[in-house]
Amino acid sequence: MDYLKFVSEIRGELSHYPWLEMLLALAMLIFFAALANFIAKRIIVRGIRHLVTKLKSPNQSIFAQHSIIRRFANIVPAIVIMNGITTIPHLPAKVISFIQMGAQAFIFLTIALTVSEALNIFNLIYQRNPKSRNKPIKGYLQLVKLILFVVCGLMILGTFLKKDVFTLLAGFGAMAAVLMLVFQNTILSLVASVQIASYDMVRIGDWIEMPSLNADGDVIDMSLHTVTVQNFDKTYTTIPTNKLVTDTFKNWRGMSNAGCRRMKRSLFIDQSSVHFMTDEEQQKLKDFLLLDQYLDAKQSEIDEFNKQLSNQSRYNKRRLTNLGTFRAYVEFYLRQHKGIAQNQTILVRQMQPTSEGLPLEIYAFTNTIAWASYEAIQSDIFDHLIAIVPEFGLRVYQAPSGYDFQVMTTEQKEHA
Repeated sequence: MDYLKFVSEIRGELSHYPWLEMLLALAMLIFFAALANFIAKRIIVRGIRHLVTKLKSPNQSIFAQHSIIRRFANIVPAIVIMNGITTIPHLPAKVISFIQMGAQAFIFLTIALTVSEALNIFNLIYQRNPKSRNKPIKGYLQLVKLILFVVCGLMILGTFLKKDVFTLLAGFGAMAAVLMLVFQNTILSLVASVQIASYDMVRIGDWIEMPSLNADGDVIDMSLHTVTVQNFDKTYTTIPTNKLVTDTFKNWRGMSNAGCRRMKRSLFIDQSSVHFMTDEEQQKLKDFLLLDQYLDAKQSEIDEFNKQLSNQSRYNKRRLTNLGTFRAYVEFYLRQHKGIAQNQTILVRQMQPTSEGLPLEIYAFTNTIAWASYEAIQSDIFDHLIAIVPEFGLRVYQAPSGYDFQVMTTEQKEHA
């Protein structure tokens, strides 16, 4: 009784000071809101997180980094304020209504952010699945988030305007054309994402090449609006998603799946060094193990053909050339090289002669797709071919340099 009497006396004294009574009530409301926030986050949330850590799950680290419950707990003080503001004496009705609407809007936003965080966690868990590289869902989740925040924005707007959400949506129906224009890129990106996923055009981890946007590297992220490519020079290129449907790009996934990489490079031969081979040159080249059987078989074929042309001029008869022999040697060499995939196409062919010489193209596949190993195999092959070309009486074409002109000038002065 004495306690109640004391309280009534205090309230009676405070009634003479309305502003002080209002401030004390506000202070108590803020205190209770802070207390509710402390209990929710420090006790309830920590207890739930402690229980989660006890559960052995491969996704435990993801739940530890992203706390949905802690974000959702933010609505507790907002609920306390929204319901307790009506008990504050001497507070104008418009202020009470505005604070309630603000608290309700905060609750809507907190729920939207909580659902968004849950979608992020779902995406991280899904990315740990090996199938996620073929079917990324980040773009679809971003579309869900976009719809979620649009609805949240409408609910907040309806709260302050004191109108129903469906009434606002009916009012926005007349603005459909404007919204289509505003969200044009989003709609195009959504359609492109569906096409990319349906036709399996790009996956995370694919090496793509898109010269129009200076993209040449691995796809590291696919979202609703953009695809991020980490180029080989460690820079990043951001490609609009719809560009992958409307523009041309090269995907090297087939090379990765095949486990081999194409080698296509030409060796330019000086055409003036091409000639018929003499018997001495043939005998010298027989010392090469790879050419012994080829020269014997080829010579037998030529002799058989020439018997039918015994009465013809010697210019009409077939003879071995050093270029044809070198071409055969290159093919035999590739077929015995450990770095060449023997189950793939191996081709050594002459291309159209140019002013820079006669291109002898080597078309083959290495048995590895590793960049360093591929370049090492290719360089090793051409190192050998360039070094052995003179043994066939051939020369590699090279445009004269300043050193060549200097040597020529010096020789002319010496002979003068």
